[in-house]
Amino acid sequence: MHDFAVFMDWIEFAVRWTHVITAIAWIGSSFYFIALDLGLNRSIPGPVDGEEWQVHGGGFYHIQKYLVAPEAMPEHLTWFKWESYFTWLSGFVLLMLVYWLGAELYLIDPAKADLAVWQGALLSAAFLVAGWVGYDLLCRSPLKSNPTAVMLVLFAGIVVSSWALNQVFTGRAALLHLGAMTATIMSGNVFFVIMPNQRIVVADLKAGRVPDAKYGQIAKLRSTHNNYLTLPVIFLMLSNHYPLAFGTDAAWIIAALVFLMGVTIRHFFNTMHQRKALPWWTLGATAVVFVVLMWLSTAPLFDTWEEAEAREMTAQEQRFAGAEGFEMAQDVVLGNCAMCHAREPVWGNLRWAPKGVHLETAADIAGNARRIYLQAGVSHAMPPAALPPLSAEDRAALVRWFRAGRDSSAM
Repeated sequence: MHDFAVFMDWIEFAVRWTHVITAIAWIGSSFYFIALDLGLNRSIPGPVDGEEWQVHGGGFYHIQKYLVAPEAMPEHLTWFKWESYFTWLSGFVLLMLVYWLGAELYLIDPAKADLAVWQGALLSAAFLVAGWVGYDLLCRSPLKSNPTAVMLVLFAGIVVSSWALNQVFTGRAALLHLGAMTATIMSGNVFFVIMPNQRIVVADLKAGRVPDAKYGQIAKLRSTHNNYLTLPVIFLMLSNHYPLAFGTDAAWIIAALVFLMGVTIRHFFNTMHQRKALPWWTLGATAVVFVVLMWLSTAPLFDTWEEAEAREMTAQEQRFAGAEGFEMAQDVVLGNCAMCHAREPVWGNLRWAPKGVHLETAADIAGNARRIYLQAGVSHAMPPAALPPLSAEDRAALVRWFRAGRDSSAM
């Protein structure tokens, strides 16, 4: 592959695709088993905790649950673990590709914390580790016998983490890292608690011992935590596509409130699966919180035009701003892109720049060099079809400028 930027973009796409696929598999199986457990018919006699008859794909399924374990080890046992592991691994690789390799653009905000790339990457990893360690200690603390207290303390920790992340990283990276930290907690539950406890039960069965019920109870509690954390994680992973979520001073509050919506939505569906009276109030509460989120999103956006023009360029921005062909590329961008990608867009009914990408100042354009190259240089993704297309000469100018800046970094 002669063009490293194109190669890396496809690698990122492949990893993102893998991440989405494995996440669908993990979330699907998690939601299914929570719904199955809540909906079991527990009025039947016998050694089982409950049973369920289901129909799908032209067949009927008869499912039984043993509260601790069956009397003997089954010949065939299906484990649900790889979905979780590969979701986390692919997500971590994606984090490195986007936020560590692209730290100067996506991770580090010099106005908040003037970090070196290695410092930003180290802090990024530290937040993931600290999130899991803090959560695990909480679940093993004296509060463990009070699930409500655990969830309240956990929420307080999420609020503090959301605020802290927004003090050092860009708004986009802060929300994404809060989601990654929560996903690490969820995957850690599977790897460090749920699966080891299941293995203890299996080992007892194979040895002819009666398994201790506490291992299943601990695993079920952690699985329930995962159930309530799933929806906020999905929101935070999607947030990087929506500047209204991450591009305001209130981004850390928006991120924290999303967890409340996750609880109210899951409570509604969990109650429905239990075949109890539906708590319609939870949908109303969710709507209220969402309206508050929309209101908060109109708080002053980060980085006004005056501030952007006055700030010093990063090393990467300086490299591309000083590359051969920058003046011509800047003219192309200002003449074709800046009407939409502005802090106050002047095209159509736009109120905010698409994806939060600003292309008004020299630093803006130099900092988004790779994006411009991929979106408007080697591909025709930009400008949108509704706008006049770039000429072949303009696209060639963007390509020459980017490659000149990229090659200068290798010298």
